[in-house]
Amino acid sequence: MFTGIIQAVGTVLARSRSGLQVQAALRARPGDSVAVNGACLTITKPVHGTLRFDVSDETWSLTNLGERARGARVNLEPALRAGDPLGGHLVSGHVDARARVLAFERLPNDFARLRVQLPPALKGLVALKGSVAVDGVSLTVTKVSPRWFESVLVPHTLSQSSLGRLAVGAAVNLEADLLARYVRAALRR
Repeated sequence: MFTGIIQAVGTVLARSRSGLQVQAALRARPGDSVAVNGACLTITKPVHGTLRFDVSDETWSLTNLGERARGARVNLEPALRAGDPLGGHLVSGHVDARARVLAFERLPNDFARLRVQLPPALKGLVALKGSVAVDGVSLTVTKVSPRWFESVLVPHTLSQSSLGRLAVGAAVNLEADLLARYVRAALRR
């Protein structure tokens, strides 16, 4: 489990068919779970500021990690431990969908407005004032339509995550709020 509160921003060093290497100032041990742009991955070898992860074909196909070239920045969050503060919302690290940024507008006082495509997998799971994780970052939904949702990003989020560098057309990983998933599942039964 994660909270969507980013602890570090890393830099992609290398990708292979089955692995990812990220340079980051994040203390970790082999076997630790880390959300990388919201996707829960297991560390295989942390070596002097380099984190190595095994990545399955499914993870490459469902997330934006395969689109991150050497030098790209990625959001990192170690798994939540019992007793840690829950500052964002509960995030599983299981990406529901990849979507495109439709608009990114700088606002006064170093805020920004982000509009993201609402893919079919998240229809009915994104609600006004609800939570959604975008590239692993816990955000509050400020507007929602049948085809998109928006969030206003605060200066801290823009400076402490990779979201401040988003561009229109960029792919982002989305994870719906866990409670919304369970409510929808219960209603479908």
